[in-house]
Amino acid sequence: MRLSRRHPLLVPALLCALAVLAARPTTDTTETKASGDGGADPGISAQVARLYEDAALATQQYEAGRLEAEGQRATAQRLEGLLDRERRDISVLHEDLGRIARAQYRNGGDLPLTAQIILAGSPEQLMRGQQVFSQTNLAVNNAIEKSRRAEAKLAADEAKAAAAWQSLEKRNVELAGLKQGIEQQLEEARGQLQGQADASVAAGACPGAVRLDQPTAQFTAPWVAPVETYELSAGFGSGGSRWADRHTGQDFAVPIGTPVRAAGAGRVVKVSCGGAFGIEIVIEHPGGYYTQYAHLAAVTVDQGDRVAPGQWIGQSGTTGNSTGPHLHFEVRVTPELGSGVDPVPWLAARGVPLG
Repeated sequence: MRLSRRHPLLVPALLCALAVLAARPTTDTTETKASGDGGADPGISAQVARLYEDAALATQQYEAGRLEAEGQRATAQRLEGLLDRERRDISVLHEDLGRIARAQYRNGGDLPLTAQIILAGSPEQLMRGQQVFSQTNLAVNNAIEKSRRAEAKLAADEAKAAAAWQSLEKRNVELAGLKQGIEQQLEEARGQLQGQADASVAAGACPGAVRLDQPTAQFTAPWVAPVETYELSAGFGSGGSRWADRHTGQDFAVPIGTPVRAAGAGRVVKVSCGGAFGIEIVIEHPGGYYTQYAHLAAVTVDQGDRVAPGQWIGQSGTTGNSTGPHLHFEVRVTPELGSGVDPVPWLAARGVPLG
């Protein structure tokens, strides 16, 4: 199916054509209009795309801040544990010093030095006793001083880590508020985008392509998943009341407005709306395969466009026979429904495992 184009016609030819059209029954067209012919507001599509990226960035920053705060909190708790242990060691050393003092008292430490000399068995015994006591006393005092220095350092490090943790927690509260605000704006914009898409499908006249800024990431692989972040839902061949026969593709559960990517290089052979698939795109790839992207809320390509792997070709939605926001993705051997193959092993064979 090709885009309609206006050509200059002679007046007689116009009259003949009008006569023929008047004699034929009216048909409901689902071909896309050329860009700028009306339909979806390009501003809302661009706003959704921008907010989608802003929300992803805010989430990334929030998660990074949360992990950093958890790391600082763990450091503060570890230092607090070391500080408690150091305090216990100092307490033990104080007890040791007390035992030495009590032992000295029991062994005559309270006697004058003259009496200790008289009672000592020999000068060597006196000197040895005094020396042992002095060395022990000095060792305990040195250990206590060293422990006190360690305690002071640990206390300073613990206070620094706790301050960093509290600062990060404060920043994370601000980031959470920013993230929530962006997500609220995104939800409102998604609703507007879907409303415009539903109106276009109901009218049977799809809007033209909305040219969005493409992602900065460059894809070197020849094949990619049609959306970046997703949950797989209904699979190929599954049954249900929603389908006349079996499910003909793989569904990716994603929010409205999620950028949809070309799975591989190719040419857009169909952009249409209406019917069970709502707004849809079909791409022809080298090798005789076609991929379909359905239930979209907006398209960013026109029929005939060449696309590269990973290029944004539309935004997901819930148009057509859809019970909720998702992307319906098919791999076919012809451009038409009924020639589909299971997309999951097909992509896996091309280096794109889905999970």
